[in-house]
Amino acid sequence: MSETISSFLTQDHRNCDEEFANLENSVASENWAEVEKVFEKFTTDLQHHFDMEEKVMFPTFEERTGMTQGPTQMMRMEHQQMTQIISQMKDDVSNKNKDHFFGLSETLMMIMQQHNMKEEQMLYRMADNHLGADASSVVSEMKDLGKA
Repeated sequence: MSETISSFLTQDHRNCDEEFANLENSVASENWAEVEKVFEKFTTDLQHHFDMEEKVMFPTFEERTGMTQGPTQMMRMEHQQMTQIISQMKDDVSNKNKDHFFGLSETLMMIMQQHNMKEEQMLYRMADNHLGADASSVVSEMKDLGKA
């Protein structure tokens, strides 16, 4: 069976969650050289996830359903909110401010968990249902995004 939008993006959420856990572990150990590498990987992977949704899946979903003010708009706003928190966390990494970092990371974790749940339990299923047979081509397009 071909891969669904739901299975592909849910797995990508898990990968990003794992990167985030690695980041928190690195900060906890205060190995700041390691933190910078892990932070870079996490933010790059998360941005790639946002791009796959915002540049490929969301527009296809909106075009097919006519829903532009609904769940995709909310998800874009939450992506922006997470990006802003990560930008502040980057300052904490630069300044080696572990305590402030963990305050922000707790907030980010809550937002990410709620966001992922909404996408996984609602939006991805809707996308698979509405896109039907085209879902696998959307997954292929997302996989190709950002490859040179």
